[in-house]
Amino acid sequence: MTKKQSIFGRIGQLVKANINDVIDNAEDPEKMLAQMERDYKNSIADAEGSIAETIGNLRLMEDDHESDRQAVEEWGTKARNASAKADQLRESGNTAEADRFDNLAKVALGKQIGFEKEMKDAEPVIASQNEVVEKLKQSLTTMKSKLAELQSKRSSLAARQKTAQAQKQVTEALGSIDVMDPLSEVSRFEEKVRREEAKVRGQQEIAMSSLDNQFEDLDSLGDEAEIEARMAALKAR
Repeated sequence: MTKKQSIFGRIGQLVKANINDVIDNAEDPEKMLAQMERDYKNSIADAEGSIAETIGNLRLMEDDHESDRQAVEEWGTKARNASAKADQLRESGNTAEADRFDNLAKVALGKQIGFEKEMKDAEPVIASQNEVVEKLKQSLTTMKSKLAELQSKRSSLAARQKTAQAQKQVTEALGSIDVMDPLSEVSRFEEKVRREEAKVRGQQEIAMSSLDNQFEDLDSLGDEAEIEARMAALKAR
């Protein structure tokens, strides 16, 4: 596996990470997300270093390509100058020098052809590397976007956990009292008072009953006295 392929593989695995599944299934989602965030940052730093190295190598190839292009132009100029000098010498009758400069022109042309071949061989590699670099940059952008999403979800989750803990404490506090009848103790006390009041009423009824009986006895005594008086009157007649 090449270095560029390993970069793609590492980035691909991170981008495919499903943050929502971590939140839903982890026993401690906040700790899991914190570790995931650290791993993400470390992987992004590694990817940035690898991508920077890849871009650096590409720029060196582009520099070499530009140097080859300049060399092609320079050797072309030298070939033309040498050929022109040979023509001048030949016109003046100096054939030997003319041949020497023609040979120099041929050497220059050979150099020019060599640099043209290097340019031609490098161009598809440079084009391919440019595509790789663009894809790596896009993947890095995706990773940073995922990291921002992860950080946002982590903050949201922390807030949700605090809310859940507060609700749990309230629920446990409420569970310690009679939620269905918060006045149950008062109701029992009220029932006790009602019973005492009823007992007093009973006692009052008993007292009244005794008083009525006394009056009834008094009435009975009055009747007997009337009878005795009337008997005495009869006897007197």
